[in-house]
Amino acid sequence: MNKPLIFAHRGVKGTHPENTMIAFQEAERIGAHGIELDVHLSKDGELVVIHDETVDRTTNGVGLVSEKTVEELQALDAGSHKDPSFHEAKIPTLREVFIWLSTTNLQLNIELKTDVLHYPNIEEKVVALVREYHLSNQIAFSSFNHDSVSLLAEIAPEIPRAILYDTPLADPIAEANRREATGLHPNFQLLTKEFVQLAQGQGYVFRPYTINEYKDLQTMIDYGVDVIITDWPARAFELLS
Repeated sequence: MNKPLIFAHRGVKGTHPENTMIAFQEAERIGAHGIELDVHLSKDGELVVIHDETVDRTTNGVGLVSEKTVEELQALDAGSHKDPSFHEAKIPTLREVFIWLSTTNLQLNIELKTDVLHYPNIEEKVVALVREYHLSNQIAFSSFNHDSVSLLAEIAPEIPRAILYDTPLADPIAEANRREATGLHPNFQLLTKEFVQLAQGQGYVFRPYTINEYKDLQTMIDYGVDVIITDWPARAFELLS
């Protein structure tokens, strides 16, 4: 049986507040092979870990991430939206995640959230931080903005990078090749076993998202994908055991 690596989507999002240290630590505790997280830039140019362009959905604050300083962002409660018991959870900086990650063997998929807002030099900043902590062999980048993927290939060819896509592309392999991507991160519903095998045969790594139902997890295992990104890693491990 194919044994894909299991990545916790925004940490163990099914049970913990997404994109917080407690969710990432839970991923390590339950044996996930890796984590997927999202990165934006704060008003003062710091790399911060949050999914949305605004803080409204996942904190007790309102407004754009890019219009708040790190200090303002970290004053927010990033846990109570999941459960009041998580009220101490904060929005982490990517540096804080790296300090912790460097003590683990976990892999990390960093999604650069450059598809809605323009964050000047975010690609260079992320690469510089990865190199500062000597984490190149634990990291893979991804973005829905394929211009970011092209730029990452140029400035950090040693770090794997993938195109994200949520709707069908005319030719995903051609797009990956054009962008010098090393992997494909499609919505799992776009995949067929034949396409997975075709692209893997050309050297591309598959990390589809976000696979939560048992039947879909089993389908992705059967398709032979390299990584499964899920809110519920324990479900994937059940099927693989």
